[in-house]
Amino acid sequence: KWKGEGTTQNLESIVIGRCYDYIRIVNPAVGEKNCSQIWEAFKNAFINKDPCSILPEDYELFINLTLHTIPPNKSLFWENNQLLVNSFADRGRRYMSLGDTLFGFVVDFLNWCGQADSPGLDYESCPTTMECENNAVESFWRMASITYARHSSGVIQVLLNGSADGGAYPQPGFFADYEIPNLQKDKISQIVIWVVDDIEGPDIDSCGTHSVKTLETRLKTLGYDVTCTDNKKSVMFLLCLD
Repeated sequence: KWKGEGTTQNLESIVIGRCYDYIRIVNPAVGEKNCSQIWEAFKNAFINKDPCSILPEDYELFINLTLHTIPPNKSLFWENNQLLVNSFADRGRRYMSLGDTLFGFVVDFLNWCGQADSPGLDYESCPTTMECENNAVESFWRMASITYARHSSGVIQVLLNGSADGGAYPQPGFFADYEIPNLQKDKISQIVIWVVDDIEGPDIDSCGTHSVKTLETRLKTLGYDVTCTDNKKSVMFLLCLD
């Protein structure tokens, strides 16, 4: 028995339903997609396999079937503030975060894993990242992050949590390890960093200090035009509202 929670109940219905929700209601601009084919490709990435030996590449077919254009200037990267990002991006209306793409949307907040030598899903427990890095969920989000970064263009937004333990820019982290290295420099005009503190939270990190300074230096060294703003007003309004 693994330490993590098991596969989300009704996973197949949720994934297929979200897929139709996305292409019909959330973002019909992506055009026609085959939602049952997308589910099969997703499931085949990890079923019948040791749940600790799933690689990002295993999701390649799923990614190819769900891929669509990410509008320029709409990409919103983040660390340690998923719920805030969801409300700020507003399902792609303001920005299109990874969770607002079709490939991110269909499985956002879900959990899943299979079992070696069994076609079934494991509803009892799934491995955590501490137990093994190459688990079904971790490898999925690595592949999704790499894809998202590669298809982002124009002005890139990054929303970081200035109250996060250990700093706003975690290393290791998805943004540091999978997204920055896969940005396509020739397609990006500027990188805009927003560091937002929790309303009641401590001010641990800000532009030009600690881990944010490390991030700014890294991006500038890579040749990007970088700006940084503390506690951007529109995001603070959302936090106040919540």
